[in-house]
Amino acid sequence: MADDQLDENTERPATSRRAVLGWGGAGLALGAATAGGAAAAVASGGDSGTAPVADSGAAVAFHGAHQAGIATAVQDRLHFAAFDVTTEDRAELIAVLKKWTRAAERMTAGRSVGEGAVSELAEAPPDDTGEALGLKPSRLTLTIGFGPGLFEKGRFGLEDRRPEALIDLPAFPGDNLDKNRSGGDICVQACADDPQVAVHAIRNLARIAFGKMAVRWSQLGFGKTSSTTPDAQTPRNMMGFKDGTRNIAGTDKKALTKHVWVSGKDGPGWMAGGSYLVARRIRMHIETWDRTSLKEQEDIIGRDKGEGAPFGKSKERDEPNLKAMLPDAHVRLAHPDSNSGAQMLRRGYSFTDGTDGLGRLDAGLFFLAYQRDVRDGFVPVQQSLARKDTLNEYIQHVGSAIFAVPPGVRDTRDWWGRELFS
Repeated sequence: MADDQLDENTERPATSRRAVLGWGGAGLALGAATAGGAAAAVASGGDSGTAPVADSGAAVAFHGAHQAGIATAVQDRLHFAAFDVTTEDRAELIAVLKKWTRAAERMTAGRSVGEGAVSELAEAPPDDTGEALGLKPSRLTLTIGFGPGLFEKGRFGLEDRRPEALIDLPAFPGDNLDKNRSGGDICVQACADDPQVAVHAIRNLARIAFGKMAVRWSQLGFGKTSSTTPDAQTPRNMMGFKDGTRNIAGTDKKALTKHVWVSGKDGPGWMAGGSYLVARRIRMHIETWDRTSLKEQEDIIGRDKGEGAPFGKSKERDEPNLKAMLPDAHVRLAHPDSNSGAQMLRRGYSFTDGTDGLGRLDAGLFFLAYQRDVRDGFVPVQQSLARKDTLNEYIQHVGSAIFAVPPGVRDTRDWWGRELFS
């Protein structure tokens, strides 16, 4: 399955949305093509295929064995939204998921939703809100997940289809969760290198679902704090430390199969090729951290702040000597060797949401982690961190959600959640 992911989610160059709209009737003919194929079909010649991804505004193929936005190279911006399903009609929910899929195919290819933002019928609202006109696809990926509430008895007849791994997360020591920033029936993760492209995608999906779903909460993110491309420079979080040095690489087929993708043996069948997502909004006490000495900061993390090297080593990617770190150092407690080999693929982002009314910055990490089973991944790791990590003096988990992320949409006849509702 990992081979399919790498083949199907390859980044491809595309022209701007405005250029596609300019094709008129030809643009409509492209609707029958796949997302990646459409982008390639309208791309001009020259060296666009070899240009840096961020500069070329490349499109990431929508179709594949796994959803894009998981092992895909992490983009610079995030708009994450959790929805409550307000309709009680199963057929209406399915209809929305089908419309969402068709819209996602178009937006990830750099095209407008439906007939676009400008149509011949001026008396009716346009199909697309229009703020992404003229913008390139910017590696937009849209990833959907289903929360525990969708499987409640008496809602949509899915109670017997809830995966055992889609657990209700336990309460962890130190949690201060805001129910208005937690949970959700369905989530959509929009990642892109242009923030307006990501926001446009969530806005248009919410518009399509109006009257059937409502946004429960959402989160904007910037400055990726984990990378799935280890050959690139490791990003830094809001505490100034490199984050994600030992993250699973999007090219590591063996690790993805072992730790990220659900197998056919894990059950249920509709989740084969999918993954489980844990989203946590982690607020950092920035002002307190900023008054902490460099030595204490490094002791708490377990790495030096400049190079990112583990204690006693000189390079960031040197194998850490866990015993050289303090027993309550973050790196030591989070390391796979301290957690029976548990690993997750992380796609976290920094956030800054103004102030809290007392002059303190409301900022931190929006943690996103994909794994084959949260009972072997996030839960045991977080239980250890919550009990022992000195970093807890400077952070607090204030939002939480878990979702079952189904496999990818195979082709233009497939749709998000088809196997779940079949």
